Amino acid sequence: MKLLVTGGAGFIGSAVVRLAIARGHQVVNLDALTYAACLENVASVAGSPDYAFVQADIRDRAALDAVFAAHRPDAVMHLAAESHVDRSIDGPGDFIQTNITGTFNMLEAARAYWGGAGRPAGFRFHHISTDEVFGSLGAVGKFTEDTPYAPNSPYSASKAASDHLVRAWHETYGLPVVLTNCSNNYGPYHFPEKLIPVVILNALAGRPIPVYGAGENVRDWLYVEDHADALLCVLQNGALGRSYNIGGENEARNIDIVRMICALLDEMAPAGAPHDRLISFVTDRPGHDLRYAIDPARIRAELGWRPSVTLQEGLRKTVRWYLDNAAWWQPLQARAGVGVRLGAKA
Repeated sequence: MKLLVTGGAGFIGSAVVRLAIARGHQVVNLDALTYAACLENVASVAGSPDYAFVQADIRDRAALDAVFAAHRPDAVMHLAAESHVDRSIDGPGDFIQTNITGTFNMLEAARAYWGGAGRPAGFRFHHISTDEVFGSLGAVGKFTEDTPYAPNSPYSASKAASDHLVRAWHETYGLPVVLTNCSNNYGPYHFPEKLIPVVILNALAGRPIPVYGAGENVRDWLYVEDHADALLCVLQNGALGRSYNIGGENEARNIDIVRMICALLDEMAPAGAPHDRLISFVTDRPGHDLRYAIDPARIRAELGWRPSVTLQEGLRKTVRWYLDNAAWWQPLQARAGVGVRLGAKA
C-alpha cells in the first residue's frame, strides 16, 4: 500500500513510518515540523525509494488537497496532533486548531479525494487517538471501546472531539474509517518533555526528577514499536467504522516507573548512583487523571494482536537507547518549553 502518514516526524508517527517501510509499504510523511517533530526520527528510511516527505500543516486545507492529488495514497494514518497535556493547559488554542480543525480538514480532503477516485473499496482513513478521551478510572475497572467519553484536559477534550468527527464522517458520508485509542507510549525518539525521557535525562544530568503529587497516578505503558505494529494491523484488518483500544497490558504507578528507571541507570550508568536520591515530589498537574487502563479484548479477539514487549524489557531498551543517542536528544533540550514546568497556570 501507499500510506499517507500525518505527523510522521513525531514520536509515534516516526515509529509507524519506519515499520511500514520495513514491511514494504510506500510512505508519504506529511508533517508541519512543529516543536516536537524531528526529521532525525526517520533518517534511517529517508533514502528509501518508497519514502517521501512533505512539509505541510493539517490546518492548511489547500496543502492537503495538493498532497492527495500528487501522491494518491491507498490509506491515511492520521497521527498529527498536539499531545502534551501540560502544554494544553497553558495554551489550549493550538490544541483546538490542530486536533479539531486539522482533523476536520483531513477528513474533508480525504473525502474529496476518495469520492473523486470513485470511492475505491480498499481505501482507509485510520484515526489514531488516546485513552485519555475516556477520563479517569478509579482503583478498579478498565476502558473498553464502549466506555463513555469524559475528557478532563484541553488535550483530551480536543482528541475526543476529533474522534467524534471521524465517527460522524463515517456515518454521514460513508468515509471508510477505523479508529484506535492507545495507552501511554514510551520508547526510542520520545520527545524530552514526557515523563520517561524527563526521568532519564534529569537523572543523567544530576538534576531533580520531578514527580507530580505523590506519584500515585497509574498508566498502562505501551512500547512504541508494539503500538506501530498494532496500528498497521488495524489499518489492514480492522472492521470499517469500528474502534479498537490498544494497551500495553503493563499498568504501573508513576512513582514505580521512576524508581525502575533509576534502578536501571544505577546499573547502566553507575557514576550517578543512587539516582533515586534525585526524586522530587512537586505540585500536581491541575485535573490530573488518577488512572488509565485498557481492556484489549476486542483487538485480541478480532485481530489476534497483543503486545510483545513487557514493561521491564521496554524500559531497559529505552534507557539503553537514550544512553547511546545523546546526539539526538541533546539539541532538543534547547527547544521552547523543554525542561520547564508547564501546566501550572491553572
